[in-house]
Amino acid sequence: MNELENGYQLDHYRIERPIARSGMASVYQATDERTGCKVAIKIPHPLMEGDPILNERFRREEQIGTALAHPGVMRVIAEPERSELYMVMEWAEGRLLRQILNEEKKLDPERAARITLSICAALEYIHAHQIVHRDLKPENIMVDSEDHIKLIDFGIAANAGARRITFASLSATMGTPDYISPEQVKGKRGDARSDLFAVGVMLYEMLTGKAPFTGPNPFAVMNDRLLNSPVPARELDPSITPQLQEILYRALERDPRNRYASAHEFALDLAHQDQVGVEERPELHNWKKRRTGAPRQLLLYAALALIPVFVFALLLLVARHQ
Repeated sequence: MNELENGYQLDHYRIERPIARSGMASVYQATDERTGCKVAIKIPHPLMEGDPILNERFRREEQIGTALAHPGVMRVIAEPERSELYMVMEWAEGRLLRQILNEEKKLDPERAARITLSICAALEYIHAHQIVHRDLKPENIMVDSEDHIKLIDFGIAANAGARRITFASLSATMGTPDYISPEQVKGKRGDARSDLFAVGVMLYEMLTGKAPFTGPNPFAVMNDRLLNSPVPARELDPSITPQLQEILYRALERDPRNRYASAHEFALDLAHQDQVGVEERPELHNWKKRRTGAPRQLLLYAALALIPVFVFALLLLVARHQ
């Protein structure tokens, strides 16, 4: 798809410039000529409009966005009369957390905790409204000059009351595998605790400048979180306190039943780190023993993750021949 030119007129919105592009849509800065206000407009690529699954996901993202009202969540502006399919969102100043990490590599513990607390506040709100983001990563966190955040891109978010559109492993094939939880790797839908695992991964990355789970390819990365413990954060940066490292371990528990039960619980520990009890964990010692897993197991997870790709390709093929 060619990008829309500056000055292109989309109903009463004037396109100013492209600001982001993914495999499914492009996002532009635009001006609402009725009010003179800046907005962000998300436009799906033409091939995506012919895909019933992704089309429904786009509409669900819009439905979720218009129903939520929190300073930590990107607001979607209802636009009932449109000449084509697109989504209008509030304009938010700031930088993506990914841009910040690319430029600064890692953040001091106080700032990392401050940003994480802001993320937890937004998650507490959406989880209370039965919404699970399911694709939290630095690319989907907008940070302003005062380290307040906005969650963006609810494209694969799940509503507890909605039917399941497709396999949860779609997130692993259409996004980065670095932040999805172990249960999502196994093909489960994931819940609020899956979002908290992703926050734990981001906090680890903010503190150390490195992802906790690694591998030469996406499937190896996903398998690493099922079999191995991350390098203790204090091994990478001794200035990280034992209490903050303990918080990371609680967020990154492989079994969701042992993880933080809520964003509020996570935030409470972050806000009162001096009161966090530090456990003598096997993960502090067994992290050097790296397991790769049986080839058959790796193939199973690869097959689970690739199923949506084949479904997606088949739907595109059908749409093109209609």
